[in-house]
Amino acid sequence: MNGSTSTGAHTVTSTHANPHTDPGTEASVLVVGAGPTGLLLAGDLAAAGIPVTVLEKRPAAISNLTRAFGVHARTLEQLDARGLADELVAQGQRIETIRLFGDLTLDVSALRSRFPFLLSTPQYEVEKLLRRRATEHGVTFRHGTEVTGLRQDATGVEVEVRHEDGITASLRAAYLVGADGVRSTVREAIGQSFPGRPVISSIVLADVELPEDPERTVAVSGSKDAFAFVIPFGDGYWRVGGWNRERADIPDSAPTSLDELKDIARRAFGSDLGMHDARWISRFHSDERQVRSYRTGRVFLAGDAAHTHSPAGGQGMNTGLQDAANLSWKLAAILRGRAPEALLDTYQSERHPVGRTVLRSSGAIVRLAMAHNRPQYALRSLLTAVLKHVRPAREKALGQITGIGYAYAAPRGTHPLVGHRAPDLALAESPAGTRLHEALRAGEFVLVTPADVQIEAKDGKGHELRATLTHWSGPRRTALLVRPDGYIAWAAENAHPEQILAAVRERTEA
Repeated sequence: MNGSTSTGAHTVTSTHANPHTDPGTEASVLVVGAGPTGLLLAGDLAAAGIPVTVLEKRPAAISNLTRAFGVHARTLEQLDARGLADELVAQGQRIETIRLFGDLTLDVSALRSRFPFLLSTPQYEVEKLLRRRATEHGVTFRHGTEVTGLRQDATGVEVEVRHEDGITASLRAAYLVGADGVRSTVREAIGQSFPGRPVISSIVLADVELPEDPERTVAVSGSKDAFAFVIPFGDGYWRVGGWNRERADIPDSAPTSLDELKDIARRAFGSDLGMHDARWISRFHSDERQVRSYRTGRVFLAGDAAHTHSPAGGQGMNTGLQDAANLSWKLAAILRGRAPEALLDTYQSERHPVGRTVLRSSGAIVRLAMAHNRPQYALRSLLTAVLKHVRPAREKALGQITGIGYAYAAPRGTHPLVGHRAPDLALAESPAGTRLHEALRAGEFVLVTPADVQIEAKDGKGHELRATLTHWSGPRRTALLVRPDGYIAWAAENAHPEQILAAVRERTEA
C-alpha cells in the first residue's frame, strides 16, 4: 500500500503503512546525526518553533564512544545562552592549566570569560543535556534510521532512508544538515570530497584509574619515541592516550591492551603513572581533512562531517557545537521569513576559516609533540619560549584553543566590535535577566543600549522590534546589537534612537 502526505515544506512518502512514516509528522529541517552537533542544532531550531526531525543510524540504546573529553570556554558560553552550562559544570572537573611539552604552562584561568577553565567531562554528558533540551522543545527522533539516498531541488531536499526493520521510506524537508560524523553519508551523497591527509595512526586511548591524584591539569608530553596526554575526568577516572613511533603502522582494528598504553606513557612521561583498571580502551587514527564548501544548495555539513583533525587541544566537539550555533539561528531566520536566503551563505564564510585554523593549530601541537630530530626540537624550543614570554602570542594561542579568540569578518568601515564575540555583559535588571547570556536564551537578537536611551518594542505602525531590549548596568554609551549566537552584529557610540532602530530593522528583517 502506498501513501503520501504533504504539509508545507515537508512530505513523507511511504512504500508501506508503518509507524516510521506517520503522515502527521512534519519537519522543515532534517538533521542527520544525533551527536552533540546535531542535537544542539535541532534543539535551537525547535526552540525557535521550526519543526525538526533527527535521523540517527544508531539504535536509541547505543551511545557514542566518548573520545571527546573537554568543553572549552566558548562552548560553555554557548551552553550558558541555552541555560545548560551551570548544570554541566556542576558534574564535571574544572581544569585551569594546560601543560605542554613538560615546561610550557598555559593558564586558562586568565581567560576573560565567565568560564575561565576547561571543563573535563565525557561527551555523553554533553549529549544527555542537549538531547533533553531538544526533546523538551519537540524534536522528533528516528533512531535506527540510515540515509541511503539524497536529492534536492529548488524547494527542498528528499532523502531515502532504511529503518532497522528493513522498511524504506522517503522524507522531504526544506533543508537538511549532515552532522553524521567523519564517515558522513550526507557528505558522500552530495558529492563533496574530503581532502586532507592522515596525521597520525595507531593512537591508543583509554579511561583508567590512577593510584594517586596527580595535579589536575591537561598534560601533553613527548619524546623521540612517543607522545602521550593525560586529562582528569573528575569521576575517579583519567583519560590517557598516546602513540608509539615503533608501532605507528598498526591498523585501528588491531587489539590493544593497558600494557601497551603503559609503555607509551613511560616513553613520553618517564612513568606509567600507575594506571590500572581501564573501563574501556581502543585504538584509532587521526586525519586532517576539511570539505571545501559547508553548503551545497539546501544541504549543509557541520561538525566532523565538515572537518576532522587531531585530538590535540580537545577542539573537535567544541568546533562542531559552534558550527551548530552559527547555523541554527540563520536557518530559523530564513524559515520564519525574517531574512533573505543569502544569509545562509555566511555559514560558509564564517565557519570554514575557523575550521581551517583548528586543523592547523591542533596539527601543530601534535607535530611538536612528535618532534624527534634536532631541527624539530629547536623549533619546539623556540615556540615554547615565545609562548612563555610573549603575552600576545600566548593569548592568541589560548583564544584559538578555547574558542573565545575567534571573530568573524566584518564589512569595511563598521565599528571595531562588529564580528567579535560578546562576553557575558552585565545588564541592568530586567525580565530578560542581568547577564547577556540570560538575555540570549530567548533565541533572538539582543539590543543593549545606555540606560537613558529608550527604544520601544513597537514602532508607530505597531511593528514588533525583533530583538530583546536591554540596557547596560553601568554608564557605557555604546549601543550593541548581539546576534542569537552571541556575536556582535552592529555597534555604535552615542547613537540616537532613530539610528539604533534603523540598524536593528536592517539586520533582523527580510
